[in-house]
Amino acid sequence: MSPSPRSVVLCADDFGMTEGVSRGIVKLARMGRLSATSVMTNRPWWPRLAPHLKELNGQVGVGLHLTLTLGEPLGAMPAFAPGGTFPAYGDLLRPAVSGSLPLHEISAEIDRQLGAFEAAFARPPDFVDGHQHVHVLPGIRRALLRVLQGRGLRGRVWVRDPGDRAAAIIERRVALGKALVVKGLATGFARAARLAGFATNQGFSGFSPFDAKRDTADDFRRFFAHLGARPIVMCHPGHVDAELRTLDPVVEPRQREYDYLSSPEFGALLEAEAIKLVPSPLLAGADNGTGP
Repeated sequence: MSPSPRSVVLCADDFGMTEGVSRGIVKLARMGRLSATSVMTNRPWWPRLAPHLKELNGQVGVGLHLTLTLGEPLGAMPAFAPGGTFPAYGDLLRPAVSGSLPLHEISAEIDRQLGAFEAAFARPPDFVDGHQHVHVLPGIRRALLRVLQGRGLRGRVWVRDPGDRAAAIIERRVALGKALVVKGLATGFARAARLAGFATNQGFSGFSPFDAKRDTADDFRRFFAHLGARPIVMCHPGHVDAELRTLDPVVEPRQREYDYLSSPEFGALLEAEAIKLVPSPLLAGADNGTGP
């Protein structure tokens, strides 16, 4: 018996990180092998490469990848980024959990990154998520939802919930510890978003250990298993360039993901599992019989 059709958002994170990463994402989107991407508007590549995503308007969802742990802020943040560069994730996590973040500075930076998106794209993002899932951290989540409300985006954008059911995470058996930690950090985020007037996905996968010895095809088979009602699968494809090697420890795995997602093997997986890639989890919910 053929599997029941499923609609899934396949979202490539980190557009704008480097030219190579961004061009790889655009190529996959043009092939129909991605249905969404989230962009780092604090990176210098964003204004230059935004037109390539505009060409795909309606075909892929384009969101803001809120960035607070890579590169430079778009404005002065003397308490949060006194040296002019964002802190590492570990240096952000501790004050977030203890409630000692300078949220006025972070709110202003969220607003600037949203403004940079609109300036280059001529409209608000379809959704918001966060690099290293910073958008769900204590304090930051509240700041984000308030800024979105203040910009009149209630009901116009959706926000990513990177948590999933523990049973689904355990069944997939990929980056188990990472997925469970993020699930814990995201506790309550979906409810807070809904109360603030913003829809979320239901179901999330794509956590990877980024191990050079991983079987990428097997990982993606697992990512597309045990899906929720409005699922998102996260990925990090792209072409490797010299700039990427200076910015991020995830290098060769991006090329391997690109190679797999552009391959006939991935196309065969989508066909065998009756998966349709859609740009929004709200469309996935409708197509999967769960309603808006």
